[in-house]
Amino acid sequence: MAQIYEKNLWGGNKSEFYSGLGSHHPETVDPYLEAVSAFLNGLETPPVLCDLGCGDFNVGKELVKFSKKYIAVDIVPELIARNQKEFMADDLEFRALDIAKEELPSGDCAILRQVFQHLSNPEIKSVVEKLYDFKYVILTEHLPEGDFEPNKDIVSGQGIRLKKQSGVDLSASPFNFRAKEEKRLLTVPSPGFKGVLVTTLYKN
Repeated sequence: MAQIYEKNLWGGNKSEFYSGLGSHHPETVDPYLEAVSAFLNGLETPPVLCDLGCGDFNVGKELVKFSKKYIAVDIVPELIARNQKEFMADDLEFRALDIAKEELPSGDCAILRQVFQHLSNPEIKSVVEKLYDFKYVILTEHLPEGDFEPNKDIVSGQGIRLKKQSGVDLSASPFNFRAKEEKRLLTVPSPGFKGVLVTTLYKN
């Protein structure tokens, strides 16, 4: 994933950490922030949020104020180092870790925004097993419009399953994630690409 930022494969200027249109386009970001902040605001007490795959933090920075503590993680150490300098708050912490291989931070709500779509099925499965430790999971994935065959495997990296007319569905095989409740919070067109961005809330 480090190469994506080194070579600006998702856009942005040279030497700039840029997580792509999905994290910067107002038509994508604004409705997402509205839906997620409304959910977080409705909780009895502010949660400990764990942002698993925080990217350049253009989206996450707007959610910190709704949390008791915000732990933002990413696999790219240089990106985390940049975020630590760029974004500072008493209740904000950045960590460099591989969510597929390492232990996740403890918290009330996990946020995964367009993360699984870049991972192989074995990597996703290893993370899914850890998601039961959170009361809530907010998942956003880039999916084809209409019917599609879920969870076709890919090699982890820049690409996603859309080119295979597929997308990640946690409740389907081989992941079979079984939450007590599942609710779709938001569906918006993907800017500059085919398909839609679907945000789903899971309650364990």
